[in-house]
Amino acid sequence: MTTSDPIDDISIGGEMIRLGQFLKFAGLIDSGGDAKEAIIDGFVSVNGAEERRRGRQLVEGDLVSFQGRTVRVRG
Repeated sequence: MTTSDPIDDISIGGEMIRLGQFLKFAGLIDSGGDAKEAIIDGFVSVNGAEERRRGRQLVEGDLVSFQGRTVRVRG
C-alpha cells in the first residue's frame, strides 16, 4: 500500500467483528468459504501484518487489506 492508495471506511455498527465476517461484510470476499481460504493461505493482512486467524477480532481503526484493496473498520 502506498500513501496514494484509497482507504474505504466500513462501519460495522458495533465495537468488534471477526475478520472472516468483516471480509464478507465489506464486500472484499463473496462467501465464508472464500474468506476462510484467503485467510488460511495468507492473502489477508491486518494493520500491515499477515493474518491467518479467521476469528481475529477487529476493532475500530484496524486496516484490513486483500487483493490490493484496503478498508478501515469503523464502529
